[in-house]
Parts: sequence; structure tokens; C-alpha cells
Amino acid sequence: MRDLTAYDIQTLIVAARWTLLLALISFTGGAIGGLVLAGLRMSRFAPLRLLAGLYVAVFQGTPLLLQLFLCFFGLSLLGIEVSALGAAAFAMICNSSAFLGEIWRGSIAAIPKAQWEGAVSLGLSRPQQFVFVIAPQALRIALPPTVNYMVQIVKNTALASIIGFYELSKMGSVLNNITFSPLAIFGAVALIYFFICFSLTTASRRLEVKLHERG
Repeated sequence: MRDLTAYDIQTLIVAARWTLLLALISFTGGAIGGLVLAGLRMSRFAPLRLLAGLYVAVFQGTPLLLQLFLCFFGLSLLGIEVSALGAAAFAMICNSSAFLGEIWRGSIAAIPKAQWEGAVSLGLSRPQQFVFVIAPQALRIALPPTVNYMVQIVKNTALASIIGFYELSKMGSVLNNITFSPLAIFGAVALIYFFICFSLTTASRRLEVKLHERG
């Protein structure tokens, strides 16, 4: 055991970069998957809707921790070697795509049918209707819950420590075992998480105001 030093706090800040990297990968991949799922959930073909609905039900209805275990240990049993970062990113992408897909599907569904009909009367094609009429309105609706889920993704990265990924929480536990200063170490960890999440929500509020001003 040794005393806590400024270098330990610096180590936590460096570890926070891995937290941000995992969160960025998870959100980016989840956003792509979420757009696909939202489209499938609103498809005119029943089998596609059913398949997408089953995917959403599975990933929303099971704990993320269990999904992390299955990705990390399950892939190894299949002979697929995967790093802790790779397994965590894959599990969190699958999980976040299910939630983001439902957020965006709900935002699109919330647009009144009259808006679609008005776009048709203007002679716009289906893609043009979505891009120029529906998407801007859906974006205003989707922004707050999307940012709230981004914050949730940042906090969910702490679960990746259970499979050995050295993000912020894991590094905090390691340093606490070395220094035995739980109040200082985990207090610093909490402050770093708060700073990241508060920055996200503040930026989203400013963007939301700008979107409403343009609307």
C-alpha cells in the first residue's frame, strides 16, 4: 500500500479516454444499427418487422452484463479470439442499436400522418418526403431521448470492467487496491463521469435550442 499521488489522478484521466472510446464506438455502431432497425420495424413486410421486433425484444429484455459475458466467453468457446475491448464494443453496439432504433422509430411514428400526405401533395418521392419533411421534425423529437441514452452508454461502459477492460471504473478499482483510498479514488472517478455526462447534456440543450430557433 502507498499514498495517493497526483500521478494516480492523471492515470484515471488517461483511463477515461478508453471510456470515451468505447462509448463512441458503441454509439456510432448503435446509431447505424438503430437506423436499420427503425426502418425494418416500419417496413411494409411483416417478416422483416417481426425479425426486427424479436431482436429488440431480446436485447432490451436481457441485462447488458449478460450480453457482455456471452460475447466475451461465448466467442472464445467458438474459437474466435476477441479482446476485451472488441467484446465490449460488440455487445454494447448490439444493445444500443436496439434502444436507439426504438427511440428513432417512435420519433418518426410521432409525426402526424398529415405531414406525409402534405409531402405527397408536393410531388416528393418517398426518400425526399423523409429527408426534407419528416426527418427534420423527427430530429427535434428524438434529440432529448437520444442524448439521454448517450449518457447511459457512457455509464454502461463501467460494466466492461467485469470482462477485464481497463476503462475508468476498472482503473479506479486497481488504484484503490494499491493506495486503499476509496473516498478519494472513487470520488475522482465520479467527478470524471459527471464531467463527461454534464458536457453531453449541456451541448445537447444548446443544439436543441438552435433546432427550435430554426424551426
